[in-house]
Amino acid sequence: MSTDVTAKSPAPAPPGGSGPAAAGPGLLGVLLSGLRRNMRQYGMLIALGLIVVLFAIWTDGDLLLPRNVSNLVLQNSYILILAIGMMLVIIAGHIDLSVGSLTAFVGAFAAVLTVSHHVPWPIALVTCLLVGAVAGSLQGFLIAYLGIPSFIVTLAGMLLFRGLTEILLKGQTLGPFPDGLQKMGNGFLPETGPDTNYHNLTLLLGLVLIAAVVWQEVRDRRRQQEFALDVLPARLFLLKLTALVAAILVLTLLLASYKGAPIILIVLGALVVGYGYIMRNAVFGRHIYAIGGNLPAAKLSGVKDKKVTFYVFLNMGVLAALAGLVVAARLNAASPKAGVNFELEAIASSFIGGASMSGGVGTVLGAIIGGLVLGVLNNGMNLLSVGTDWQQVIKGLALLVAVGFDVWNKRKSGS
Repeated sequence: MSTDVTAKSPAPAPPGGSGPAAAGPGLLGVLLSGLRRNMRQYGMLIALGLIVVLFAIWTDGDLLLPRNVSNLVLQNSYILILAIGMMLVIIAGHIDLSVGSLTAFVGAFAAVLTVSHHVPWPIALVTCLLVGAVAGSLQGFLIAYLGIPSFIVTLAGMLLFRGLTEILLKGQTLGPFPDGLQKMGNGFLPETGPDTNYHNLTLLLGLVLIAAVVWQEVRDRRRQQEFALDVLPARLFLLKLTALVAAILVLTLLLASYKGAPIILIVLGALVVGYGYIMRNAVFGRHIYAIGGNLPAAKLSGVKDKKVTFYVFLNMGVLAALAGLVVAARLNAASPKAGVNFELEAIASSFIGGASMSGGVGTVLGAIIGGLVLGVLNNGMNLLSVGTDWQQVIKGLALLVAVGFDVWNKRKSGS
């Protein structure tokens, strides 16, 4: 009697990575592969988490006190606004050195309107945004249609706007601002509902945000599966989703246990969602990536590169004006020295957040992550009473490491 011994091949793993074939080392392999494909963004996100943990330990938990978390948002809001616009400029293959001076000029202009001429603050706000749009469009015209390098144009703009700020303020500080404008930089959402020892409206917004994030992640995963694209295994996807929900919940509880969510945080959230959608889904966003990644190919594809560049700098002007209003409202005064080195902070945030020196690479979320890395470094070192000299050294090294990592990653990909 003979026995038929036929080896059976294992059943293939179902889509999504579940099943026996996905267990064991397969999960680790997929995780490492995902990290390699998204090394720029995931690397900085991991670095941000490590920095937060380290400074929380070194400061005996002071970094994560509700009041300090709220101050961290308020102190870095205008840099994050600038970083969003700067990321678009860098993706398009340009640079803008004028944004710090433009924020100071817009703040001075707002002070002259509201304090010296008693213009109602809503009218002053809209007027200042229009001033930023005009400034950005002038620079964009010189860069896009006259072909002058962005470095030269914005360097001239940096000097021009700084001088105009001195002229408007006559070398003096001007304030205070109306209450409505002050709330833009220092205000919080109002208290509503019963007394729960937490800020109810902030809790509600946090729950809505959690629901939106879960829905978006599940929706994106299903769409990727429909197009037969690689997705994370089910258990890793749940781990990622749990981490996102936990992070949002912790931040919500921290803010809700103090004064609630700052108004500027809501503005920032709207900017991140809006610009993130534009860069991912809109034709204009695709065109920005195209001209930054390969300008000749973009032209041959019919992309109107001059028009796109013009609007990128116009947008940067508007965001610089918004940042100028926020910083002036937070300080409750316009100062000739406002905005110093803001352009360097925004550029550093973009590069730390994954932007490429050659253009064509970067995300809005990456700019926010880069800005938060710098913000947590600043805040943590202040809590530890680190001198400003060493703070500059540490931030310079952080930027150098981020750009060096970008160069190394590109060389590795090329090889």
